[in-house]
Amino acid sequence: MTHRLIDALADIVGATQVLCNAADMAPFLNDWRGRYTGQALCVVRPGSTEEASRIVAACAAADVAIVPQGGNTGLVGGATPCSPASHARDEVLLSLVRMNRIRTIDPDNNTMTVEAGCILQRVQEAAAATGRLFPLSLAAEGTATIGGNLSTNAGGVQVLRYGNMRDLTLGLEVVLADGRVWNGLRGLRKDNTGYDLKQLFIGAEGTLGLITAAVLKLFPLPRSKATAWVTLADPAAAVALLGRLREACGERISAFEIIGGSALQLVLQHIPGSRSPFASTHAWQVLIELTDADAAINLNDMLEPMLNREAEAGRLLDAVVAQSETQAQALWNLRENIAEAQKREGTSIKHDVSIPVSRIAEFIRRADAALTQALPGVRIVCFGHIGDGNLHYNLSKPSLLENQHFIAGQAAVSRQVHDLVHELGGSISAEHGLGQLKREEILRYKSPIEMDMMRAVKAALDPSGLMNPGKLL
Repeated sequence: MTHRLIDALADIVGATQVLCNAADMAPFLNDWRGRYTGQALCVVRPGSTEEASRIVAACAAADVAIVPQGGNTGLVGGATPCSPASHARDEVLLSLVRMNRIRTIDPDNNTMTVEAGCILQRVQEAAAATGRLFPLSLAAEGTATIGGNLSTNAGGVQVLRYGNMRDLTLGLEVVLADGRVWNGLRGLRKDNTGYDLKQLFIGAEGTLGLITAAVLKLFPLPRSKATAWVTLADPAAAVALLGRLREACGERISAFEIIGGSALQLVLQHIPGSRSPFASTHAWQVLIELTDADAAINLNDMLEPMLNREAEAGRLLDAVVAQSETQAQALWNLRENIAEAQKREGTSIKHDVSIPVSRIAEFIRRADAALTQALPGVRIVCFGHIGDGNLHYNLSKPSLLENQHFIAGQAAVSRQVHDLVHELGGSISAEHGLGQLKREEILRYKSPIEMDMMRAVKAALDPSGLMNPGKLL
């Protein structure tokens, strides 16, 4: 049966697009963080929706599961096949990297239709070439694909102004679990004709169907920008600053990122060329960006006086406003390289959580106190999108040997963090998804009714459980 399926897949896409050799498959079977390694019968790379449809139909006929994968930059093992120990079913990894075409751009409708394998950065560049902005922006944008962004409902640094992928998507094309293709590629802002089916697939991590293309929203391209790095006493001061900045600048705030001192130190230590904006170190800093479509507006003239007033009132410690695009990019590099710096340092226990903005300071204060008391010597790396309540709250031990033992106790450590998040009305996954990492943990926090509804949707769209098994549910 295995050989017959592989031969059938080769007939669909060509033999060179079906990888069976262990060395060829290895990059697809290991996750970006190096925590998950799975097995697959083969890796198959379709070049069109028709080929993807035929692949899914062939796998369904053979009762073989399908693991969709884009740029393989996920952080919870959602795009990595399960190990045989945790899932005995045969799996085929379906890589969408060849489905990377930008089908159409409609400037008048402010939309673009792209295939799921398009690299996010390429989508941003194509939009900019037509004088438009596709605002999703995240550290992995040079390798992450639109399909992966959709499957995890990615957020990034500009959710504060533009929303996450649910907000940025108008239509989808999806291969269903039996191989049929649903063409929902409609660029409509209003369509009140029943269930909004696309929302079932966004954030579903490939467990309901295979996203092959999407209609994305575009926005006016920013023509003016102001970027500032601000140091503050604590997260409560950052939240208060955000409120006053909103009153002063309104919707021009496109990003408001908090960076803990330990996160900045890791970047300075591990990323060559990194330099701190200030000579002295600070416990907390915020990266602010304002943008406007009007090139005549000087946003520095708006931001600098506001920050000066804040400093005079003693509400911030120091601030620097970038005077060039080069300076602005240097500040952004400090923020965007945190994940890479952590990876170079070693494995950590990562938490991607969301909390009401009004309770972020309380969460950090209480979590820090509880964990430093329970885990002497723990290093807390906290950073994230404070403007929309999304924090990355990561823990490790400084020495390699200590850290290995520490990582082995992840379940108990994460339970402390997640219980506090839940108590404060938050979510244990803000933008990374559940994947393999949190599929059991979520049962503690979602109600039985919620889980029953999710399982009912899964059963309706994928009754045989062929789509990305062992993830999310």
